[in-house]
Amino acid sequence: MSFMLRNITLWATLLCTFSASATEKKNVLLICVDDLRPELNCFGVDYIHSPNIDRLAASGRAFHNHYVNAPTCGASRYSLLTGDYYPEAKNHALFDRAKQLNEGGIVKPSLPAWFRQHGYTTLSIGKVSHHPGGLGGKNWDDPSIVEMPNSWDLSLQPLGDWQHPRGVMHALAEGKIWGSGEILSVFEAFDGDDQSYPDGLIAETAIKQINKLDASGSPFFMAVGFIRPHLPFGAPKKYLDLYADCELPEIPHPNKPKHPSSWTNSGEFMRYNRWSRNPITDPAFADEVRRHYAACVSYVDAQVGLLMDQLDRSGMRENTIVVLWGDHGWHLGEYGVWGKHTLFEESLRSPLIISYENIVKPGEPSTAIVETVDILPTICDLAQIPAPANRAGTSLNTQLKDPGSQGHSALAFQRNRMTIRNKQYRLIVHKSGFRELYDFSDPNNVSINRAQELPEMVNALEEQLNQRLIDTATKSVALW
Repeated sequence: MSFMLRNITLWATLLCTFSASATEKKNVLLICVDDLRPELNCFGVDYIHSPNIDRLAASGRAFHNHYVNAPTCGASRYSLLTGDYYPEAKNHALFDRAKQLNEGGIVKPSLPAWFRQHGYTTLSIGKVSHHPGGLGGKNWDDPSIVEMPNSWDLSLQPLGDWQHPRGVMHALAEGKIWGSGEILSVFEAFDGDDQSYPDGLIAETAIKQINKLDASGSPFFMAVGFIRPHLPFGAPKKYLDLYADCELPEIPHPNKPKHPSSWTNSGEFMRYNRWSRNPITDPAFADEVRRHYAACVSYVDAQVGLLMDQLDRSGMRENTIVVLWGDHGWHLGEYGVWGKHTLFEESLRSPLIISYENIVKPGEPSTAIVETVDILPTICDLAQIPAPANRAGTSLNTQLKDPGSQGHSALAFQRNRMTIRNKQYRLIVHKSGFRELYDFSDPNNVSINRAQELPEMVNALEEQLNQRLIDTATKSVALW
């Protein structure tokens, strides 16, 4: 049996509130994918089966050097949905913002709230903010604790057999959830249909809402959040079968750094049932994990395809801006890490694809350095509504018009560290005073810390980092 979490706004009432002229506005479909590194064919990973996301990239612009502003779900989604940095980089970022708002503090409107103020119906389906469904409480289903107040006209999370949104977040087939007394397996391939896992239900729900929106004629801002390939790596068996005879490439720079770094011990991954196996010391097991991750990517790709097909059938595709975004990357053994929560490339680089009617040079990717906070002003530009003032990001209009144009440096935060990435270097600054500098001009030596041999570059990048923080009203973080 499936239940829906709804906010108190009535759908029927909403459909009657918009003028006939609203149909001229561009719709927005924002697709959020959890823990998705650029493990896609359209990003150059040729063993991955991702035909639907590839199709989306072929009709738009894929940003091959998009970096998130935090390597953890909640803080990264904060940057997406507010257009600002969150230097604390904690998962409760949006709940902290909500508390401030509820206590009468001055809080800048979120991205969906901004579109709502400009005459859009705003819908959230699945995991868009940190909690699927956008509610807090023990099981993430308390309607009195809203993660993003005043943002969504309708917020939905189908539950299927998984009891509550917290169960949906860490779900395996047949209703298995985290905390049920059984330690969940780190991966699984269930011989069932796409609705055997929550993302199939999320896609199904989104399609129904697209149909309702089509009938209403109202402009919409719809955000759909898919959970895979987040742990545990469970997907229908047919997607794992795609990789049965696939030869995976070697894991690049697989060893833990010798110097202090943002390295993590893969604690999230190690909490699952691994049958006493460790991918760091067991290459065969590492291979299995990578195949199951790939299966999850292909599973989500299929759900994205269902959404796009429905937009095409409805006739709304030509009037809809589509943005696909990964909330951060994920290590598959690089630096000896199986997880996220680092400031290395594998945690911070994620897919970003923007597609809309009559884009210049469709299918030609951009290699410009861009970051998640840039998405908010970009969507506003494309929808032709004024962008909210005093946000950290820069519109990607230039890169959308000219895929060969340059970008800008990207910032990210994690615990007591922060980083800046430009075209050639990444500097990581530790609160302790330790510095890491990586040079990406030599692909064979990207894991060597060059801070001691290039002190002038360290100083120059740190000065840029501090200036960026000053420019975005976060001076206190720059100086610690």
